[in-house]
Amino acid sequence: MTSDAPPLAGPRYARFSRRFKAVLLDWMLAMALLFGALAIASNVASDGLSRILGVAVVVILLLYEPVLVWRAGGTLGHIWTNLRVIDDRGGNLSFAKAFARSAVKGILGWYSFVILAATRRNQAVHDLLAHSTVQIRDPARAKPGQFITERREDDPTMPSRLRRTLVTVVYLALSVFLYFGVVAALVRSGVLSRACLNQDICSGGDRIVDLAAAAAFLLTIALVIGMGWRGRLPGARKA
Repeated sequence: MTSDAPPLAGPRYARFSRRFKAVLLDWMLAMALLFGALAIASNVASDGLSRILGVAVVVILLLYEPVLVWRAGGTLGHIWTNLRVIDDRGGNLSFAKAFARSAVKGILGWYSFVILAATRRNQAVHDLLAHSTVQIRDPARAKPGQFITERREDDPTMPSRLRRTLVTVVYLALSVFLYFGVVAALVRSGVLSRACLNQDICSGGDRIVDLAAAAAFLLTIALVIGMGWRGRLPGARKA
């Protein structure tokens, strides 16, 4: 049975879930490379060869994303998840822009993605700075839940940008205070040790609690930004 719905017009911008899968695949490749290099180095009785191998691994990890984004429009993770990084002017990014994009992404980590829902084209911070977008590579292979089309801001019931921004900033500040309050409560209750918090001397349990708290904080920031920009926060809601 065929659908009578007209085809979607315009680019298809990848959702976070799709981009997360691409990052996860690239991370798995990086881990395989690192463990493989360590296995080889541990079985080679040559310090010189081990150093050369270590330098080669570092160079590969540094240039992996910039070179593939420049030449192929995306990493292996992007290609395997049907995504492509596209310059705002069309085509692939230059090597310089791809390298700068990768560097910003590496520095900010997951925090670069918290603004996705507040942008018209689902862009992370590193996308905005590099003037790029991540789009579906082959629309024929994509499912509706994997992408969005460009968001429009022509809703007359939406509060002004200034109001949404100010209210969002207030909620972000409250989120920071809440995070530190939760961490302090975890320390007082003994769930998280002071040595882990102050000196980074952590047990396995401390690491899990710290990671869970950080992930919850990151998710809260992303939700606040997304809801604020869409007019869903009290104080700046759609009429």
